[in-house]
Amino acid sequence: MMRADYDPGCTDCPRLAQFLAQVRRAHPDYHARPVPPFGDPAAELLIVGLAPGMHGANRTGRPFTGDHAGILLYSSLHAYGFASQAVSVAADDSLRLVRCRISNAVKCLPPQNKPQPDEIRRCNRYLAAELRERAPRVVLALGSIAHDAVLMARGLKRSAYKFAHHALHDLPPMSETVAGMKLYDSYHCSRYNTQTKRLTEAMFHAVLRDIAAELGKR
Repeated sequence: MMRADYDPGCTDCPRLAQFLAQVRRAHPDYHARPVPPFGDPAAELLIVGLAPGMHGANRTGRPFTGDHAGILLYSSLHAYGFASQAVSVAADDSLRLVRCRISNAVKCLPPQNKPQPDEIRRCNRYLAAELRERAPRVVLALGSIAHDAVLMARGLKRSAYKFAHHALHDLPPMSETVAGMKLYDSYHCSRYNTQTKRLTEAMFHAVLRDIAAELGKR
């Protein structure tokens, strides 16, 4: 039965499908296909990134696994009790996420890690299904593209919810039976952002500290 939040054979974006075919020929041992969400099926926290990295998730088949962006993400998730270990190196390692799940705005590796607007729109149905079916209490968007993709998936206007690091947005209920959710923003934990100190460990931990406190409320 096909999952609404993920299609391993999706080729809806011709540019991405062609690029992945090239990558599979150059790296036959790479996953080089759409990367599925990863984590706790009943997660209260959904983290949304941009897209798989060439030698990270595109290689391993698991979000933020095996690349630089995952270093800060997984060590921080471990520090706040959302991950069983601080390092994510392979899809078959012993890492488990607790009350947490990770997905991407775009499931396939884009050239230069820059998805085009039409590719983000085509892929958005998978994120919309993730939000609708799992209804997390909190969503953490890593970067402005992920932030905008969450709003698109919810059918909300970008102008009403401006992206800013450590911003918090109260999103309205999805339906009469599904409550609203909190949307937190953070700069993406990319190599560029961490090496230039645009995003420091302290800055990222401050966001996760607030999320942990929010999820501790009942």
